Amino acid sequence: MGNMVMSIVGARPQFIKEAVVGAAARRLGAWRHVVVHSGQHYDVNMSDIFFTQLAMPQPDYFLGIGSGSHGRQTADALARVEELLLAERPDLVLVYGDTNTTVAGALAAAKLKIPVAHVEAGIRQAPRDMPEEINRVVTDHLADRLYCCSALARKNLEAEGLGARGEVVGDVMYDLFLTLRLLFRPENMKKKFGVEERPYVLATLHRDFNVDTREPLTELLKGFAELRREYGLDVVLPVHPRTRQRLKDFALEDLTAGLRLVEPLGYVELMGLLEGCTAVVTDSGGFQKEAYFAEKRALVMMPDTGWRELVEAGWHRLCAPDAQEMTRTFAALGTSVPYPAGLYGDGTAGDRVVRALAAFLGARENR
Repeated sequence: MGNMVMSIVGARPQFIKEAVVGAAARRLGAWRHVVVHSGQHYDVNMSDIFFTQLAMPQPDYFLGIGSGSHGRQTADALARVEELLLAERPDLVLVYGDTNTTVAGALAAAKLKIPVAHVEAGIRQAPRDMPEEINRVVTDHLADRLYCCSALARKNLEAEGLGARGEVVGDVMYDLFLTLRLLFRPENMKKKFGVEERPYVLATLHRDFNVDTREPLTELLKGFAELRREYGLDVVLPVHPRTRQRLKDFALEDLTAGLRLVEPLGYVELMGLLEGCTAVVTDSGGFQKEAYFAEKRALVMMPDTGWRELVEAGWHRLCAPDAQEMTRTFAALGTSVPYPAGLYGDGTAGDRVVRALAAFLGARENR
């Protein structure tokens, strides 16, 4: 364990992904694993289940970046990470996903000539000017090793001349899903939320283009009402704080009558409801994949998705925030489509990342 890898995260989903890779690194004795939490989203709010099941340690460093504009947040993270890298001099920096912390960590390391590895590399999504898309592209071009969730992600890298750095390892979130699946207990969750008698759709909404403007949010709520009427389905909607505020701002609370609005759920509760549902309606990137893991089909309420392989396979369907289109597209989910198994690996992505990185570090030592 002579090498030291510094793993930099900045938001709750990244913290979970890091936990899977970190657990594999500790189990395999691969290196000294140091975790840095930038504080970009400082309310981690992690369930004890993650700490007990994955043996998650608290971060070694907390940088306290906090919220702010994209420029300010990225600049603050860049300066603080650079200071830490100069002090610690890790052998490699590991970053995840597409946040401002991700691109700041990659940029700080690259300028100090410290190798960078990117987990969840190669995802591409229109429009190209989205902050997350900019962060993904820049990070991939800076990184030395690119670990992809799917074959399509590596194909995206090849189109940009980065294929030689890329490797398909699978999705660490699938590792997590399989590790914790016995805890989901869908029958218990259905009873807890009062949906044991009727089939239901599980929905999540939080994207600005869906909830920050009155018209699309109105159409989405009308669409949910149509799904209830047309298909006899309950609709369970864990309400994101942003969405709850917009319902109030736009005086749309009457349109939620008949929906089962619940507070935001922890991972295990959400996965339990997912395993018991008929289908999913979502604008969450992560939840699209989790629906697939649970073999549930989804209406993806977005003009494009980073997980295009799910749409290309016909498993999920993109849909506009329009009540009539929601009803029509939901009907298409009832068509028989073979489950496209294996798109995101076999549940050993964490181990694959660690073994590949250990080989990379070993090769550098032997040069």
